[in-house]
Amino acid sequence: MNQTTIAREVKGVGIGLHKGEPINIKLEPLEAGNGIVFYRSDLGISYEAKPENVIDTQMATVIGDHRGYVSTIEHLMSAINAYGIDNVRIVLNANEAPVMDGSSIGFCMMLEEAGIKELDEAKKILVIKKTIEVKEGNKFVRLSPTNMPIINYTIEFDNPIIGKQNYCFEFSKENYINEIARARTFGFLKDVQALRAMNLGLGGSLENAVVIDDNRILNPEGLRFKDEFVRHKILDAIGDLTLLGFRVFGDYTSYAGSHKLNHLLTKELLKDFGAYEIVSLEKNTHKIYEKVFA
Repeated sequence: MNQTTIAREVKGVGIGLHKGEPINIKLEPLEAGNGIVFYRSDLGISYEAKPENVIDTQMATVIGDHRGYVSTIEHLMSAINAYGIDNVRIVLNANEAPVMDGSSIGFCMMLEEAGIKELDEAKKILVIKKTIEVKEGNKFVRLSPTNMPIINYTIEFDNPIIGKQNYCFEFSKENYINEIARARTFGFLKDVQALRAMNLGLGGSLENAVVIDDNRILNPEGLRFKDEFVRHKILDAIGDLTLLGFRVFGDYTSYAGSHKLNHLLTKELLKDFGAYEIVSLEKNTHKIYEKVFA
């Protein structure tokens, strides 16, 4: 149960969701204790993936500062979490991660190609010790203690295509690949048109998002899962929680959650030192942790 990184460097190219331009992405190994680091090669600036570096959550999770930023990191972060990678450097030549097909399966394929290398330091996880919740009206996100991490997510849209959906996900790499990784981001045609009027969403298409127009899905192939919408929300939540710097051993529950609420939840958690414990997975550590995070 040691920390990990990728075994070898891998490269890829994908379209940026907002600018619609090709983006080069490269994943590089990092030594133990470095965490997840984004590097803007066009600016020569690095950003650690941490809650304090989040500067926007309106349409995606964005890290940065006054010098620059990296947007739409949640899908890649989600895949990194699922593969149990503790340390990796992500090199981008633009201000956003590529959207790939709107899910995280493309990033999973990159990680498969890169392989995983075990390092010499023990892995650490964040164990939830008491319940922390953030609300906004009737919307909420919650972390609570558990014996086996579960993500229980509910969404409800005033739209006949989506309606109310719930999915209960038991965390493991295998379950993630089979149940979550292929779920695509989604949006309404009217919102896509509004974004493009603001010179945003220029890379969005039926190739990288599920697009809904009133009571029909515009994608000719339809959905990958009948409840693809809530599954994608789980994908996002896993990515957002990865900014805590450790894999989380706790139950996550949400009703109509968002990047904003997930970010506020990480901040509330870290403010309360009695709400969590950082556990080093060394010899004689509780076996249930090893079962989940092996």
